[in-house]
Amino acid sequence: MQRLIRQNRDVRVDFFRGYALFCIFIGHIPEHVLWVITIQVLGPSDATETFIFLAGYSAAFAYGRALERQGYAYAAVSVLLRVWQLYVTHIFMFLAFVGQVSWSAARFANPAYVDEQNIGAFLETPHEAVIAALTLRFQPAFMDILPLYIVILLILVPLLPLLRRPLWLIASSALLYLLVRLTGLTFTTTTGTWFFNPLAWQFLFMLGAAIGRLGEAGRAQLAHLRPILLPLAILGAAVGLAISAVWRIPAVFALLPEPVAVAIYTRIDKSSLHPARLLHFLSVAYLVSQVVRPGAAWLTRLPASVFTLIGQHGLLVFCMGIFLSFLGRLIMQEYDASLPTQFAIAAGGLALFVAFSALQAWYDGRAATRTATAASALAKPAAADRQGA
Repeated sequence: MQRLIRQNRDVRVDFFRGYALFCIFIGHIPEHVLWVITIQVLGPSDATETFIFLAGYSAAFAYGRALERQGYAYAAVSVLLRVWQLYVTHIFMFLAFVGQVSWSAARFANPAYVDEQNIGAFLETPHEAVIAALTLRFQPAFMDILPLYIVILLILVPLLPLLRRPLWLIASSALLYLLVRLTGLTFTTTTGTWFFNPLAWQFLFMLGAAIGRLGEAGRAQLAHLRPILLPLAILGAAVGLAISAVWRIPAVFALLPEPVAVAIYTRIDKSSLHPARLLHFLSVAYLVSQVVRPGAAWLTRLPASVFTLIGQHGLLVFCMGIFLSFLGRLIMQEYDASLPTQFAIAAGGLALFVAFSALQAWYDGRAATRTATAASALAKPAAADRQGA
């Protein structure tokens, strides 16, 4: 497996993205026992924050390099082509997911599947719902992360020049985030508002992009701030654990005054990235960055390499996870929800993620070899011509 992992990159990003994708897969299966090993146990932030932040961090390298080498126009077109790829993927997934859910509802005579996944409007008025889906205004449950990512990338396009000025990028993005938190500005859907408000979540993406572009001088400055940042991060992580306990342990909820407990339980919203979620994620991310150093050898060895490999093929794994999570939920609800079955669902899903990621890695490797061979063959006649001249 180690031979399938691309090494010319920060594999820490791949590992944690892969683990976040696995957590999203498990988190989409209600009452799955393995939720206890997912990121959400640590506090109010969860795998979504990890996924979006790392997407921004990776984008800084990909599009920042294009910006420096080919200029703004080329980098902007690169982003827009990625947006188009994600949009086409989302529409295909939307149709396939609606088919999966509606077939399951009919097969098991359980209309609750249609209601819970929010596809009833599509089945009732498909001529209207199709247009709403094409404009990203109709979003079934589990189908809201790619639209979020699409809009964030569109926001990135005019901000691309600020990749050269990371602090300006953070400041511009923070102003939009504050405006959203103060005014409630968001996008609407056919039934309400977007579950993930891109105008707020873009801040986490841009933070990741800015950190990815800090360079050696910026990282050295962060190192100098370690005596301040480390205790703050520990405090933020501890507060996050306390919030998680209030959310998930009834005895802890009962210990607090009811108004305080209810406020913690209800007001830390996910849709517009509540500051408590943001600060908790940044605290945990900083602590992890201090523990897991760049180039750590264990990231490319078993068992960590499983997550590192699938993290390098995130779009493929994310798409598979949407369908497999609903299938897992179906198995647990309609057939068997015992612990062996739940472990089998998790293991089976992870095995499929690894198998398809390995297949794509093998194909990409062969394609790269063919390209290099063709380029070498073309270079030889040119060199011979120069020598003859």
